[in-house]
Amino acid sequence: MRVLIVEDELYLAEAVQAGLRLEAIASDIAGDGDTALERLDVNEYDVVVLDRDIPGTHGDDVCRTIVERRLGCRVLMLTAAGLLNEKVTGFEIGADDYLTKPFDLKELVVRLRSLARRPKDSTPPVIEYAGIRLDPFRREVFRDGKYVALTRKQFAVLEVLMTARGGVVSAETLLERAWDENVDPFTNAVRITMSTLRKRLGEPWSIHTVPGVGYRLAEPAEHSR
Repeated sequence: MRVLIVEDELYLAEAVQAGLRLEAIASDIAGDGDTALERLDVNEYDVVVLDRDIPGTHGDDVCRTIVERRLGCRVLMLTAAGLLNEKVTGFEIGADDYLTKPFDLKELVVRLRSLARRPKDSTPPVIEYAGIRLDPFRREVFRDGKYVALTRKQFAVLEVLMTARGGVVSAETLLERAWDENVDPFTNAVRITMSTLRKRLGEPWSIHTVPGVGYRLAEPAEHSR
C-alpha cells in the first residue's frame, strides 16, 4: 500500500509516516494542497490522508480533484472539528472515510487497510448521465439543469439506473436494490414506478424498456435513433 499524507503540521505528518513505516505502509508527505496535487499527478496512491484545512489549494478542492479526475485513490479526511455538518460536507464532496484529530495511529492503520481493500472503480458522490444529475446526499435530481421532484422510490430506482450508466437493469435487480425484503416478487411496483418516473423526467424519454430483459437509461444522442 502507498499513502499520501497531506498535512501542514510537519511534526504530525512525520509521526504518522513513521508509524505507517512500522506497519509496512509506504507513505509520502505533502505540506499543502498544491504539493499534494503535484504528487498526485506523478505518483499512484491507494489512499490519501487529507487534512481539510491546509495552505494553498484547500483540502476540499484537493478531494474534488481526486474525484473529478477519477484517480482511483481513496480519501480519508482529517479535521480538528468533530461536528456532524463537517463530516457531511466531507462525504458530499467525495471523501471515503473521516477521522477527527487527535486520533490513535492504530485506528488510522485499520481504516487505511479497510479503504485499500475497496474496489477502486467507485461511484462518484454526484452521478451524471444522460443529461441527468443525481445528488444522493441532497436527494436532488436535475435534468438539463432543471430540478425534478421525485418520490423516494422514484429516486431510488433512478439511482440504480444511473449507477448502471446505460447498462440494462432487470426488474428483479430493481426490486432487490430499491425495495425491501417484504416486497411481493410478483408485484407490478417496478412497472408502475418506472412509468411515473418517466413522466417526471419528461420528454424526450430517457428510460428505455428492453423487452424481456429490463430497463436502461439512454444518452441524449440515442433518443433520435
